[in-house]
Amino acid sequence: MSLQEIYEQFITDIQQTTWLEYIAVLSGIISVWFSRKENILVYPTGLINTIVYIYLSIKGSLFGEASVNFYYTVMSIYGWMLWAKRNEQHEHIVHISFSDKKWWGYQLSFFAAFYIAIFFSLTYLKKDFAPGAIPWADAFASATAFTGMWLMTKKKVESWYWWIATNIASIPLYFVKHYVFTSVYYLILLVMAVFGLLEWMRRAKKTVSF
Repeated sequence: MSLQEIYEQFITDIQQTTWLEYIAVLSGIISVWFSRKENILVYPTGLINTIVYIYLSIKGSLFGEASVNFYYTVMSIYGWMLWAKRNEQHEHIVHISFSDKKWWGYQLSFFAAFYIAIFFSLTYLKKDFAPGAIPWADAFASATAFTGMWLMTKKKVESWYWWIATNIASIPLYFVKHYVFTSVYYLILLVMAVFGLLEWMRRAKKTVSF
């Protein structure tokens, strides 16, 4: 695809962007901003984003993306409860921290299991139920997103590495599926994820120093 063709597709698809997609993108950006600040509002704002994207994905026969956002929705509720939980001294029980070897093993196994399951599922469903799927790319974007979301509920610094991988994969993935505004959204999230990583690393080091 030439630069001219990319530009023409961008202009055509951006003109077809619906108000629902604008709402989803705006709420998603706000949610990531709250996440960087370790603010529990990451979850209610994120729920607006994921619920809208479930609808848009099903409407566009993008069932891989729909499954990811359904997972986001469930994990947002779980994360909301976990981040709000306090001990008897009214202190939050979950704090930003680095992964040790055991947690690295958990997340790599988590990613591998979901990648394999999603890849083979989309390969099987592509012909009759998910014509817009790109199994290897969708599986990678989904599995990294699943891993990142899970780690975020536990306030693990490494969640941002997985978010960065998700954003890098999603930029071209949504572009070729004609969700150009969402593609731009993931570019914005990529930049925000880098700053989020740096912020959480700083906070985790500060916690360790105490």
